[in-house]
Amino acid sequence: MHIVTVCNPVHVSVVIPALNEAKTIEAVVQACKPFAEQVIVVDGGSHDRTADLAGRAGAHVLVVAGQGKGAAIRFAMPYIQGDIVVFLDADGSHDPQDIPKLLQPIVQGEADHVSGSRLIGGSSELHGTFDECFRLMGSALITAVINWRFGVRLSESQNGFRAIRTTVLKALNLRENATTIEQEMIIKTLRKGYRMAEVPTHEYARQHGTSHIRLRKVWLRYVYCVVKNLL
Repeated sequence: MHIVTVCNPVHVSVVIPALNEAKTIEAVVQACKPFAEQVIVVDGGSHDRTADLAGRAGAHVLVVAGQGKGAAIRFAMPYIQGDIVVFLDADGSHDPQDIPKLLQPIVQGEADHVSGSRLIGGSSELHGTFDECFRLMGSALITAVINWRFGVRLSESQNGFRAIRTTVLKALNLRENATTIEQEMIIKTLRKGYRMAEVPTHEYARQHGTSHIRLRKVWLRYVYCVVKNLL
Protein backbone atom coordinates (compact mmCIF):
# COMPACT_ATOMS: atom_id res chain seq x y z
CA MET A 1 0.00 0.00 0.00
CA HIS A 2 1.22 3.48 -0.85
CA ILE A 3 1.11 6.04 1.98
CA VAL A 4 1.46 9.61 0.79
CA THR A 5 2.62 12.26 3.25
CA VAL A 6 0.94 15.63 2.80
CA CYS A 7 3.17 18.62 3.40
CA ASN A 8 2.19 21.36 5.82
CA PRO A 9 0.87 23.89 5.03
CA VAL A 10 -1.26 22.35 2.28
CA HIS A 11 -1.83 24.23 -0.96
CA VAL A 12 -5.07 23.51 -2.79
CA SER A 13 -6.04 23.82 -6.45
CA VAL A 14 -9.59 23.55 -7.75
CA VAL A 15 -10.31 22.33 -11.29
CA ILE A 16 -13.74 22.99 -12.81
CA PRO A 17 -14.58 21.47 -16.22
CA ALA A 18 -17.23 23.63 -17.89
CA LEU A 19 -19.34 23.65 -21.03
CA ASN A 20 -21.89 26.42 -21.64
CA GLU A 21 -22.27 27.28 -17.96
CA ALA A 22 -22.17 31.09 -18.23
CA LYS A 23 -25.09 31.49 -15.82
CA THR A 24 -23.32 29.77 -12.93
CA ILE A 25 -19.56 29.80 -13.53
CA GLU A 26 -18.80 33.16 -11.88
CA ALA A 27 -20.59 32.21 -8.67
CA VAL A 28 -18.94 28.78 -8.57
CA VAL A 29 -15.44 30.24 -9.05
CA GLN A 30 -16.01 32.92 -6.42
CA ALA A 31 -17.31 30.33 -3.94
CA CYS A 32 -14.20 28.17 -4.43
CA LYS A 33 -11.65 30.93 -3.95
CA PRO A 34 -11.72 30.99 -0.11
CA PHE A 35 -10.63 27.34 -0.09
CA ALA A 36 -7.94 27.32 -2.80
CA GLU A 37 -4.90 29.25 -3.91
CA GLN A 38 -5.62 28.34 -7.53
CA VAL A 39 -8.87 27.89 -9.44
CA ILE A 40 -8.68 26.45 -12.96
CA VAL A 41 -11.66 26.41 -15.30
CA VAL A 42 -11.30 24.13 -18.32
CA ASP A 43 -13.72 25.28 -20.98
CA GLY A 44 -14.81 22.55 -23.37
CA GLY A 45 -15.54 24.86 -26.29
CA SER A 46 -18.53 26.77 -24.93
CA HIS A 47 -20.74 28.79 -27.25
CA ASP A 48 -21.60 31.26 -24.51
CA ARG A 49 -19.42 33.49 -22.28
CA THR A 50 -18.31 30.77 -19.87
CA ALA A 51 -14.59 31.31 -20.47
CA ASP A 52 -14.77 35.12 -20.29
CA LEU A 53 -16.83 35.12 -17.12
CA ALA A 54 -14.61 32.53 -15.44
CA GLY A 55 -11.57 34.68 -16.15
CA ARG A 56 -13.33 37.76 -14.84
CA ALA A 57 -14.11 35.88 -11.62
CA GLY A 58 -10.40 35.18 -11.13
CA ALA A 59 -9.96 31.68 -12.55
CA HIS A 60 -7.10 30.56 -14.74
CA VAL A 61 -8.93 29.54 -17.93
CA LEU A 62 -7.88 26.73 -20.26
CA VAL A 63 -9.72 25.76 -23.44
CA VAL A 64 -9.87 22.23 -24.87
CA ALA A 65 -12.78 22.06 -27.26
CA GLY A 66 -15.15 19.19 -27.85
CA GLN A 67 -13.30 16.28 -26.24
CA GLY A 68 -15.27 15.63 -23.05
CA LYS A 69 -14.95 16.01 -19.29
CA GLY A 70 -12.17 13.45 -18.91
CA ALA A 71 -10.10 15.16 -21.58
CA ALA A 72 -10.62 18.49 -19.80
CA ILE A 73 -9.38 17.04 -16.50
CA ARG A 74 -6.34 15.46 -18.11
CA PHE A 75 -5.56 18.67 -19.99
CA ALA A 76 -5.51 20.61 -16.71
CA MET A 77 -3.05 18.31 -14.95
CA PRO A 78 0.22 20.02 -16.00
CA TYR A 79 -1.15 23.36 -14.75
CA ILE A 80 -2.08 22.19 -11.25
CA GLN A 81 0.12 23.86 -8.64
CA GLY A 82 -1.48 22.68 -5.39
CA ASP A 83 -0.53 19.72 -3.22
CA ILE A 84 -4.18 18.62 -3.36
CA VAL A 85 -6.60 19.15 -6.23
CA VAL A 86 -10.37 19.36 -5.87
CA PHE A 87 -12.65 18.63 -8.82
CA LEU A 88 -16.21 19.92 -8.96
CA ASP A 89 -18.85 20.72 -11.56
CA ALA A 90 -19.61 24.14 -13.00
CA ASP A 91 -23.40 23.92 -12.87
CA GLY A 92 -23.87 24.75 -9.19
CA SER A 93 -24.76 21.19 -8.17
CA HIS A 94 -21.73 20.88 -5.88
CA ASP A 95 -21.38 23.12 -2.84
CA PRO A 96 -17.83 24.55 -2.46
CA GLN A 97 -18.53 24.83 1.27
CA ASP A 98 -18.01 21.05 1.31
CA ILE A 99 -14.41 21.38 0.09
CA PRO A 100 -12.90 21.33 3.63
CA LYS A 101 -14.83 18.12 4.30
CA LEU A 102 -13.20 16.49 1.26
CA LEU A 103 -9.76 17.75 2.21
CA GLN A 104 -9.81 16.67 5.83
CA PRO A 105 -9.03 12.92 5.45
CA ILE A 106 -6.09 13.77 3.17
CA VAL A 107 -4.71 16.51 5.42
CA GLN A 108 -5.00 14.19 8.43
CA GLY A 109 -3.08 11.47 6.60
CA GLU A 110 -6.00 9.06 6.45
CA ALA A 111 -6.56 8.96 2.67
CA ASP A 112 -5.00 9.91 -0.65
CA HIS A 113 -8.25 10.30 -2.64
CA VAL A 114 -11.63 11.31 -1.21
CA SER A 115 -14.87 11.33 -3.18
CA GLY A 116 -18.11 13.03 -2.22
CA SER A 117 -21.03 10.64 -1.86
CA ARG A 118 -24.51 11.61 -2.99
CA LEU A 119 -25.81 8.30 -1.65
CA ILE A 120 -24.87 9.38 1.87
CA GLY A 121 -25.27 13.14 1.53
CA GLY A 122 -28.38 13.09 -0.67
CA SER A 123 -29.21 14.34 -4.14
CA SER A 124 -31.81 16.84 -5.34
CA GLU A 125 -31.23 15.73 -8.93
CA LEU A 126 -31.06 11.95 -9.23
CA HIS A 127 -34.72 11.04 -8.88
CA GLY A 128 -38.00 11.21 -10.70
CA THR A 129 -37.33 10.06 -14.28
CA PHE A 130 -36.50 6.77 -16.00
CA ASP A 131 -33.15 8.18 -17.14
CA GLU A 132 -32.18 9.07 -13.58
CA CYS A 133 -33.41 5.67 -12.36
CA PHE A 134 -31.21 3.87 -14.88
CA ARG A 135 -28.25 6.11 -13.96
CA LEU A 136 -28.66 5.16 -10.29
CA MET A 137 -28.95 1.45 -11.07
CA GLY A 138 -25.93 1.51 -13.37
CA SER A 139 -23.87 3.43 -10.83
CA ALA A 140 -24.85 1.01 -8.07
CA LEU A 141 -23.84 -2.00 -10.18
CA ILE A 142 -20.45 -0.53 -11.09
CA THR A 143 -19.82 0.47 -7.48
CA ALA A 144 -20.72 -3.05 -6.28
CA VAL A 145 -18.23 -4.53 -8.75
CA ILE A 146 -15.49 -2.15 -7.55
CA ASN A 147 -16.24 -2.99 -3.90
CA TRP A 148 -16.12 -6.72 -4.66
CA ARG A 149 -12.88 -6.48 -6.62
CA PHE A 150 -10.95 -4.43 -4.07
CA GLY A 151 -12.62 -5.38 -0.80
CA VAL A 152 -13.79 -1.85 -0.04
CA ARG A 153 -17.20 -0.42 0.83
CA LEU A 154 -17.86 2.69 -1.22
CA SER A 155 -21.42 3.91 -1.64
CA GLU A 156 -20.90 5.31 -5.16
CA SER A 157 -18.31 5.77 -7.89
CA GLN A 158 -19.64 8.38 -10.32
CA ASN A 159 -19.77 11.71 -8.47
CA GLY A 160 -17.46 14.34 -9.95
CA PHE A 161 -16.92 16.10 -6.60
CA ARG A 162 -13.63 14.80 -5.17
CA ALA A 163 -10.22 15.68 -3.75
CA ILE A 164 -6.99 13.87 -4.53
CA ARG A 165 -3.33 14.33 -3.77
CA THR A 166 -1.78 15.85 -6.91
CA THR A 167 1.12 13.40 -7.00
CA VAL A 168 -1.36 10.53 -6.79
CA LEU A 169 -3.49 11.98 -9.58
CA LYS A 170 -0.48 12.21 -11.87
CA ALA A 171 0.53 8.63 -11.02
CA LEU A 172 -2.81 7.19 -12.16
CA ASN A 173 -2.11 7.49 -15.89
CA LEU A 174 -5.69 8.47 -16.66
CA ARG A 175 -6.96 7.77 -20.18
CA GLU A 176 -10.71 8.38 -20.28
CA ASN A 177 -12.06 11.37 -22.22
CA ALA A 178 -15.64 11.24 -20.97
CA THR A 179 -17.35 11.31 -17.57
CA THR A 180 -16.10 7.75 -17.14
CA ILE A 181 -12.91 9.35 -15.81
CA GLU A 182 -14.50 9.46 -12.35
CA GLN A 183 -14.79 5.69 -12.02
CA GLU A 184 -11.37 5.32 -13.67
CA MET A 185 -9.86 7.53 -10.95
CA ILE A 186 -11.32 5.35 -8.21
CA ILE A 187 -10.38 2.03 -9.80
CA LYS A 188 -6.80 3.09 -10.50
CA THR A 189 -6.43 4.61 -7.02
CA LEU A 190 -7.32 1.23 -5.52
CA ARG A 191 -5.34 -0.82 -8.06
CA LYS A 192 -2.17 1.11 -7.27
CA GLY A 193 -2.60 0.68 -3.53
CA TYR A 194 -3.51 4.24 -2.61
CA ARG A 195 -6.06 4.90 0.11
CA MET A 196 -9.62 5.73 -0.96
CA ALA A 197 -12.25 7.35 1.26
CA GLU A 198 -15.57 9.11 0.85
CA VAL A 199 -17.51 11.74 2.76
CA PRO A 200 -21.17 12.77 2.48
CA THR A 201 -21.83 15.70 0.13
CA HIS A 202 -25.20 16.86 -1.12
CA GLU A 203 -25.84 17.19 -4.84
CA TYR A 204 -28.15 20.06 -5.71
CA ALA A 205 -30.18 20.29 -8.89
CA ARG A 206 -28.27 22.15 -11.59
CA GLN A 207 -29.28 25.79 -11.47
CA HIS A 208 -29.76 26.29 -15.22
CA GLY A 209 -30.03 24.14 -18.35
CA THR A 210 -29.92 20.37 -18.58
CA SER A 211 -27.28 17.70 -17.99
CA HIS A 212 -24.74 17.07 -20.75
CA ILE A 213 -24.82 13.32 -20.04
CA ARG A 214 -26.85 11.26 -22.53
CA LEU A 215 -27.17 7.81 -20.98
CA ARG A 216 -28.19 6.06 -24.19
CA LYS A 217 -24.99 7.23 -25.85
CA VAL A 218 -22.51 6.52 -23.06
CA TRP A 219 -23.69 3.49 -21.07
CA LEU A 220 -21.62 1.05 -23.10
CA ARG A 221 -18.52 3.18 -22.51
CA TYR A 222 -19.09 2.94 -18.75
CA VAL A 223 -19.25 -0.85 -18.93
CA TYR A 224 -16.18 -1.04 -21.16
CA CYS A 225 -14.23 1.30 -18.87
CA VAL A 226 -14.91 -0.66 -15.71
CA VAL A 227 -14.14 -4.05 -17.32
CA LYS A 228 -10.93 -2.77 -18.96
CA ASN A 229 -9.59 -1.22 -15.77
CA LEU A 230 -10.54 -4.07 -13.47
CA LEU A 231 -8.83 -6.80 -15.52
